[in-house]
Amino acid sequence: MAVFLNQVAFVTGAGSGIGRATAIAFAKAGAAVVVSDINDAGGRETVNQIEAAGGKAIYTSCNVADPYQIEAAIRKTVDTYGRLDIGVNNAGIGGKFGRLLDQTSQDFNQMMAVNVGGVFYGMQAQIRQMLAQSDESTATGGSIVNVSSIAGIRGMPMGAPYSAAKHAVLGLTKTAALEYVRQNIRVNAICPVYTHSGIVDQLINTAPNMEERMRRVIPMGRFGQPEEIAQAILWLCSTENAFCTGQALQLDGGLTAG
Repeated sequence: MAVFLNQVAFVTGAGSGIGRATAIAFAKAGAAVVVSDINDAGGRETVNQIEAAGGKAIYTSCNVADPYQIEAAIRKTVDTYGRLDIGVNNAGIGGKFGRLLDQTSQDFNQMMAVNVGGVFYGMQAQIRQMLAQSDESTATGGSIVNVSSIAGIRGMPMGAPYSAAKHAVLGLTKTAALEYVRQNIRVNAICPVYTHSGIVDQLINTAPNMEERMRRVIPMGRFGQPEEIAQAILWLCSTENAFCTGQALQLDGGLTAG
């Protein structure tokens, strides 16, 4: 199991789903965690669960589509814990389910603002801080994981804006990885298939028998669990994975194997 003693992790969208599972997993592995979300009740509940298990965490409200709020959240992280070692840009929205011609410019722009802007602004603030503390004693400059999707690897009928945004996340990930590799900042992405979360629950409710239809496309015959995705994120951030950067790890139950 990866160990993150004396490290500080910042996780967006940590009030539920993959973000909450990731924040809890980092805390269990010894990190101090900054839980970020726009859902104040959910974010504080994540902190409560971490503290009840003996971990260390604080909550900060943050709309990732606003660069000033992300900058403020990173400042709060450093003011509280003195540094930043890990950034997980997980916050996102699912958007409207419909064909490309049924999507509006507002649908598209909102998707880009949250799912792409949140990763772009998040990395800017996180990398800026990691560079500022690069002369301090640390094993690495830092590690960032961006949450994309299988929809960032392949097309997603009825979800063009979402697929476009998740493809963009991979472009940002690979570019940032190359730009900051010499500063020992590793940047990777994960591409999960349907995983139990608010976004997937929203998709399930769009049509009768949708959950069964979604399960059928996954060779393992089930959805991912947030805790499974969290463990992959921890592995990507760990020193056990120190030679890996610019990669998109597919967590898809075998979907893209064929």
